[in-house]
Amino acid sequence: MGNQIQNTPQVRLIGTLYVFVIILAGFSQGYVREGIFVEGDVFNTSENILENEGLFRLGLMTDLLAFLLDAIISVLLYLLFKPYGKTLALISSSLRLLAHPAIGTLNLLNHYLALHVLKSETLSLSFNQDQIASLSHLFMDVHSYGYLIAGAFFGIHCLLLGVQLFQSGVFPKFLGMLMFFAGLGYLVETFGDFTFPGNEVLFSWIVGISAALGEVTLAFYFLIKGSKIKSVTA
Repeated sequence: MGNQIQNTPQVRLIGTLYVFVIILAGFSQGYVREGIFVEGDVFNTSENILENEGLFRLGLMTDLLAFLLDAIISVLLYLLFKPYGKTLALISSSLRLLAHPAIGTLNLLNHYLALHVLKSETLSLSFNQDQIASLSHLFMDVHSYGYLIAGAFFGIHCLLLGVQLFQSGVFPKFLGMLMFFAGLGYLVETFGDFTFPGNEVLFSWIVGISAALGEVTLAFYFLIKGSKIKSVTA
């Protein structure tokens, strides 16, 4: 039997979930942590965490929810692109699962511990407040490094997703190109921050612009055009 054309309503679902992930993760990383964490300032960071405890906890929960949704997106993307190359689709989706649902979720422990040590009565018996504030700041630092490590996995996923979009013949090729460059942006930030310290702001701008162009465009294209897209299956 030849190839058969069928509707793919899961494309719109992927787009919907992806928009939620962007909003939730953007809130936790771009608003909560960026607003609370002060690079190199132990005491202001600890004060910000304690004074905004509710917001800090909310940032953890929105991140966790985003990662749970990302696990669903990973499976849906595999099912969507499986007809165009099972192995490539499996590798790509596996890397996405490892990036945020796995590494990113475990990394949230560092986010939580930054608050936990500041409120721990047990630690207050053994360490002074300056030492506890430094420990909290360290956990925030470790969280940022964990985010970078997850970004390496996610960057390769975006590269492969760009290839799948480009080769499928179903989606506009510019989507594949944008996602490919988004993947490069994530890899530049991860390997750049670890290899060339002192240029974090530059690398952050690179990934911010490339990811916004790639992921936001893809999410809204799937959301808006999803019900009209046709998929080829054997």
